[in-house]
Parts: sequence; structure tokens; C-alpha cells
Amino acid sequence: MDMAQWERVRHRVLVERQSKRRVMREEGLHWKTLSKMLSHSRPPGYRQRGQRPKLKIGPYLEWIKRVLASDREMPRKQRHTAKRIWDRLKAERGFRGGYTIVKDAVRELTQTGQEVFMPLRHEAGTAQVDFGEAVARVGGVLRKVKFFVCALPYSDAVFIKAYERECTESFWDGHVEAFKFFGGVPTEIAYDNSKIAVSKIIGGGKERKLTEGFLQLKSHYLFDYRFCRVARGNEKGVVEGLVGFGRRNFMVPVPQVDSLAELNERFRRCCVDDLQRRVRGQNRTKADLLEEDRAVLRALPVGPFEACRKRSTRANSLSLVRFDDNDYSVPVAWAHHPVVAKGFIDEVVLCTGGREVARHSRLWQAEEIAFDPVHYLALLERKPGALDSARPLEDWHLPECFALLRRRLESQRGGEGTREYIKVLRLLEGHSLSRLTAAIQEALEMGATSRDLIAQLLTPREEYRATLFCLDGHAHLRGVKVAAPDLSRYGTLIPAWGGAR
Repeated sequence: MDMAQWERVRHRVLVERQSKRRVMREEGLHWKTLSKMLSHSRPPGYRQRGQRPKLKIGPYLEWIKRVLASDREMPRKQRHTAKRIWDRLKAERGFRGGYTIVKDAVRELTQTGQEVFMPLRHEAGTAQVDFGEAVARVGGVLRKVKFFVCALPYSDAVFIKAYERECTESFWDGHVEAFKFFGGVPTEIAYDNSKIAVSKIIGGGKERKLTEGFLQLKSHYLFDYRFCRVARGNEKGVVEGLVGFGRRNFMVPVPQVDSLAELNERFRRCCVDDLQRRVRGQNRTKADLLEEDRAVLRALPVGPFEACRKRSTRANSLSLVRFDDNDYSVPVAWAHHPVVAKGFIDEVVLCTGGREVARHSRLWQAEEIAFDPVHYLALLERKPGALDSARPLEDWHLPECFALLRRRLESQRGGEGTREYIKVLRLLEGHSLSRLTAAIQEALEMGATSRDLIAQLLTPREEYRATLFCLDGHAHLRGVKVAAPDLSRYGTLIPAWGGAR
């Protein structure tokens, strides 16, 4: 029955005062149907009077509820599916019903058992932090990247930066860069219970033992913190939502970049552009609200936070220092010496005696080695026979003029020519490759090959300019008289020259 007939019947009986018997006959209605139409202005639809008995699944519902309740304490990937519950019901309880009624029962129990959350009010100047994961094509390779997210819930402003790994260094660096982006330090930051920040949960989940790394960060910036209850990520729901927002809007389609630095520059532009978006329920943009956040943020400390993990170690007999399961070279003069390794996000700096002795790009794959060939040239000068088999030099690609210089030296002087070539290479200890390349090319054009001449060509040459001395501004020198030299005295040197003039 459509709404048009419903309205017509009501109008005929209630307005036109036509006989109910006549209307029933002409409209083909049962008297119960007519009574319902007169009682309701529109069709009320089907109304079930009571809950239908679940004859097959009913006796097993309590057992299913207990299973689902115990699952809440288990990892999400190890919880019961409807199929697994059906299998257990048949094997353990003798259930003879089909899979569909079990699936419907599980769905109904799951929906009614879902938690309801209280909408929260967010104070200006507070923040939430989390890590996310996404896929990007970096340098032509499709790979997973971790990205740090810091959000200010009041303004909904977000900062995102990608890293090779979720670790203490990326956790530190993300905070440093986020605070710079927002222009201040949040008064309070909410976190989950990541092992980077929390080493142990104690007191029934109410207290936490914080890591040394987290305490260092907090001591520098002096922000307050709040940790969510275990498995209660909803307590920092703003940043949880912005992790997904960033993945869907900044990383679709999959980014194709040459490096993480290029990807992070793209993220920064996206975060800046996102500030122009209007917040739902507000008549202002995120940028407008961010100014209110900034009015509450604490000022950045005067001194920067050094976002690096330090480790005291020792260079081994191969002049290598191990950090984070990778090896990095130092000059052979520092072999067997104590070294402090400082691991930043993008590089590793090696120091000894309070000064830097080596710097390498950070390696992220395990058991790799970063060689600097220049570090081994002093040893190579003592062991020239290893020139062609030295592992630190195997991937060292030098300009063609170096090979030409070596061929000329060895053809002219044999083994001594090899030593002389190594001495030329050692000039890289104090000069750049580009400058040494230019000096070698100039020497070869002159027909010279010695190390000393090449070193002389590396010395900066001052441009000669003829100048006249002027006494202006030097009145005290006007009274100085300089006697003319007696040139005859130079004649005494003639016998020493053998009569040469």
C-alpha cells in the first residue's frame, strides 16, 4: 500500500465523513487495516511484539559471550573469528546448527558489546604524539617507512616526518622538528605506552618507569606528559585520526621520491597547506586556531637538543667502530683508542679526546660497513702492496687523472712510483677531491708527477699587485731617514760563487 492510498482513505473517512463500510468495500480493505490507517498518519511498518526465541543458538549464547570477553585481553590477530567459534561449538559443545546463525550471533554480540566513548574537550597548547606506517617508493624501491605525527588537538594542526625506523633517535628528532614547526613547546603531551618512552608499567597499569631517553627529552623541554591506559589509544584519538588522515591524503598515490629528505619536504608543504583547512564545527581555519595554541605554548629553550644516541666504545684493529650493529671507519691513527659514537637520524659522528675524528652517513641495514678510504691512506703508505686489494678502496671511484698519474709514476720509478702515488693520495687528508684533481691535471699538463710539486700547486697563490707606500696618515714616519745602500759590499760574494756573475 502506497502513501497516496493511505492519505486518500484517511481523508474520506475523517474529513469527508464517508461510511467506513463503503470505504472498505471500494478500497478493498480489511477492517483491521482501516483501523490502523485511521490511527496512524503514515504506515507504521512492521512491529515485532517480542524477541523471537533462538532455539538452536540460544543455549550457547552465554558460552560465546565468555569467549568474546576473554578475547579482549588477547592480541587482535589472535582473537576468535565467527568461523573459529563455530568450529569449537561443534567440536566441544556438540552444536549441530549452521555457520550463518553463529555468524549472526557473533555480530550481534560484538555490536552490543562495543565501547562508547565520551567526547573530550582539548585545551589550547596541548599535544598528542604517535607513529604510523606507510609504503613509499624511495630511490626506485617500494618499501615501508615509519612516520612521526605530532598533533595539537585544539587547532587540529599536524606535523609529520618520515624516518627509516621507529627508534629513540627518530622519537627525539620528531619532537625537535615538531616544536620548531609549531613555534613552541606544548604544555602537555599525550603518548601511548611505546617502549621508546616506557620501560615498564607498574602499579597495576597506573604508574610507569620511564626510559632514560624520554627523561632526557623531557628534562630539556620541561613539558608535562600523560600516558594512555594500556590498549586505550582512543585517549589520544586526535593524533590517531590524523595518522590515518596523513596516510590517506599525503601518501595517496604512493609517493615516489629519491630520498626521505625529499619525502619530508613534501610532508612539510602538505602540513603547511593543511593549516588553511577549516576545522569542522568552526568558522576559522587551522592557522587561525594555531595562533591561539601558540599563545599558550612554552618558548623553545635557548640551547638546541642534540637528538643523537651516544655510545662509548673502542676502535678495533681494523680501525672500525661498531654502532647499532654496523661498523664505521676512523683514521688508522685512532685504532685501538676509545671512541664516542653519536648516532643521529642521518649520520654517525665519531669523537675521541673531545674532538670529531670521523663522520659517516647512517646505515640502517644490519651488519653493514661504512669505509672512508682516506682513513686508511696512512696505513697504505706503510703497506703499499695492499693498494690494489685494500677493501676500503674497492668502491673508490677517482677521476681518470689519478690513474694516469699512477701509470706515469710506476713506469718512471717502479715500486717507488707506487709509494709516491700513495703520498699524492694522502693530500686528500687536508684538501678536497676537487682541488686535488685540479692540481694533478695541472701538474700532468706541465709534465710533472712529484708529490711535492702537486702539493705546491695546492697552496693558495696570492695575486701580485704593485703598490706604492704612502705617508698619508703616518706623520710619525716623516722624520725617519733611510741611508742609501752600499752596493760595493756585494762584491765580497764573488769568490764564493766561483767567479760567476
